[in-house]
Formats: sequence, structure tokens, C-alpha cells
Amino acid sequence: MKRTIFSYALISVFILSISSAVAQQKPNIVLLISDDHAWNDYGFMGHPHVETPRIDDLAAKGVVFRRGYVPTGLCRPSLMTLATGQYASNHSIIGNDPNPNTDARRAEMISQLDKFDTLPKLLAEQGYLSHQSGKWWEGSYQYGGFTHGMTRGFPEPEGRHGDDGLVIGREGLTPVTDFIDMAVGEEKPFFLWYAPFLPHRPHTPPRRLLNKYLDKGLEFRIARYYAMIEWFDETNGAIVDYIDDKGLTDNTLFVYVSDNGWIQSVGKDDFAPRSKLTAFEGGVRTPIFFTWGDKFKTSDRPELVSSIDLFPTILAAAGARIPENIPGLNLLPNLEVGSKIPRQAIFGESFAHDVLDFENPHKTLIYRWVIEDKWKLLLTYDGIISTFSDVITREEKRPQLYDLSADPHETKNRAAENPDIVAKMAGQINDWYSVDQVKALTVWE
Repeated sequence: MKRTIFSYALISVFILSISSAVAQQKPNIVLLISDDHAWNDYGFMGHPHVETPRIDDLAAKGVVFRRGYVPTGLCRPSLMTLATGQYASNHSIIGNDPNPNTDARRAEMISQLDKFDTLPKLLAEQGYLSHQSGKWWEGSYQYGGFTHGMTRGFPEPEGRHGDDGLVIGREGLTPVTDFIDMAVGEEKPFFLWYAPFLPHRPHTPPRRLLNKYLDKGLEFRIARYYAMIEWFDETNGAIVDYIDDKGLTDNTLFVYVSDNGWIQSVGKDDFAPRSKLTAFEGGVRTPIFFTWGDKFKTSDRPELVSSIDLFPTILAAAGARIPENIPGLNLLPNLEVGSKIPRQAIFGESFAHDVLDFENPHKTLIYRWVIEDKWKLLLTYDGIISTFSDVITREEKRPQLYDLSADPHETKNRAAENPDIVAKMAGQINDWYSVDQVKALTVWE
């Protein structure tokens, strides 16, 4: 009898050791998300003033896509795309706030999460612990499937877009490092959603960083924004160092993206037109990179990628279930062998800041766009705008075609001289999803 009990004990220890080994084989996943950050405001993107040494170093060790994009250039829809793997027109969180701004409508926005498997929920099926910090609009972190987190969420006081989670980075990283310690102690793979309120307003950088940029002779508001970016960079470095000190770097997948762009206004404490909230490069472009020890050969890739691709790619890296009908591409095979990404074009859509109708999200549609090779076509719609009308430019009612290779800041509309290209790309947009869905709106041609 004692021998049998001893045998069972040995078998149990053996099974537990196998389970622990399997858990350790699964990569830890760290999703680094900057907030209101222009696509070219990085050292590795060639900015003449902004210094981002820690992000630069992490990018240099991975696979970098300088032509990365988010489908929707506004924080809440963009973050919801990361969490669900869906375009805004499908996940229905097309804006930041309901209008009229009532408690019932806010709850209706949060309830859209019920329709989808979220990234942390799917990772939990593989034994992952997950932690939310920073921006998170969709109620409590638990509602999104995170096992741990900081945001209390609506209907709690100030539960609009991150509440308690918004202090991360600005007031240290203890909740994140405590979570890492806990996951390591439990021998569980972990997923970290690090979406600090950085470099987002309020632009309140440490004086040492502000002085650094003021000493370069920059206008105060510009210097303050640049200092915020470097502050964000420092917090990324602190997380990377903590993981490295734990001996986890080789088995940790770092993924970087910004939620949307930003162009700091000169002489005004706000964002400029053609940036956040719009479909122009200043609103939707962001570098995206993947770094995972020596698993990926370091490279600087020319292909187009979208944040819509992060959902299936992260799930594939974790060996997790990928839901059907996910529009993004699983990039993992291409990252592992360096092959070309099998994609013709990427797409996006932009809506007004406020949501008017969940059943007809296109009531506030402003732009739809497609990029193929060097060309970008932007179509403008007459969706209802209730706020921020001063930064959403609709003066140009014709299709806008830009040669991004020669004109990355979209200064010259080439549509009139390239009607065949316009027709072809407009067809691609309608093939992406039918124009019948917006038949109540007017397309300006």
C-alpha cells in the first residue's frame, strides 16, 4: 500500500513538473501601447530631437515595421481592436463616448464586449495570468477577461477610460512588477497590457526632461510633448530591465504599437488637424515591432502591417485558440522565417468622437481608407460630428489619393491625375465591406 501511495506521489510530481515545463515554454507576452504618439516621434524613426533610447534598443533586437497602422485613429476604438481583433465597425466601439452622455448609453458601450472573445480570455485558456494597466475603457479589467488589473471602470466613480490604471508609469510601476513576481512565483506564463497615459495629456514631464528639450530651443508646448515621449520611453526600459533581471527575456515576446497619432499644435495646448481622430498619416500611422529573444531574426521590414494583425499573432505565439472570421493576419510564420507577408492592402475607417447609434455606427462615419504599395486613397463621408469639428478636416470633398513614398505628410492630392488608380482602390474599399452599409450617407466624389 505504501509503495502504491509512493508511486502515485511520484507520478503526481512528474505530472506537475511537466505542467510547469510546458508553462515555461509558452512565452510571456508584453504589449507596450503608447498613447497619442506621432508615428515619426522616435529616435529609430529618425526624429531630429526626440530621444527614445530604450524603445530604439528593443526595436533593434526585433522585427520592425515602420509602415504600421491602426484602422481607427482614436484611443477607445483602437484599443478595442487590440482586445478583440475586429475593426471598429464590427466591434461597435467606434468612438470614445456615447452621445447623449447618459449612464445607460455608457453601459451599452461596455456591453459590446460580450460579443467577442478577448485577448486575455483566450490566453487564459492556455493558463496565462494577465494584467491590465493604463488605458482601459470597457468597465472593470475583469470584464475584459484580465485576471489582474488596476481599472475599476464604469459605473465606479471616474470610471471613464482607465481611472486607477492611469497612474501607471507616471507614479511608478509597482503594480506591474508585483504582478510579474506573482506570475513567476506561480510558474505561470503572463500577459501584460501596458497602456500608460503617456505621452497623453496632461503633458507634465519631469523637469529634468522638460529642460532637456527646452535647451534645444523648442517652443514650450513642443518641448513638453517631446519630454513626455522620453518619459514614456524610460518606463518601457524599466519594464524590460525588470523582466531581464528575472531571466525571462529570452522567453518574452514584446509587441509595440501606439493607439493613435498626435501632432502637437504650436501655440495651442491641443492636437492639430489631420492627426488624432482622422484617417491621415498623423492619426493612424504607427511603427509596430515584435521582439522575442533570438526567435526572430532582427530585420527592418518594408511591408504594411496593421494593429488588426496583433490579435491573431499574439494568440498564435501562445498556442492559443484563434476565433474564426478574424480579419487580421497571423504574422508569426512570417516573423519566424522572414518571409514576405501575403497581403495586398490594408484598410481603415474613422468615425466622430461621440457615438450616436450602436445599431447604425456609420451614422458618424467620416473616412474610409485603403493603402496599397505607395498609394493611399481616402474617401470622406458626411457622418455627424458633435465634438472636435475643428480638427476633422472635410474641406476636400473629392477622393484624396496620396503617394506616400514621395509625400508621407499627404500634402498633394494626386486623384485628378490618376483616375484609374482611384477607381481601383475605391473598389477595394467597397469589397472590404459593402457601400450598402452606408447607403444612408453621402459619399463626396
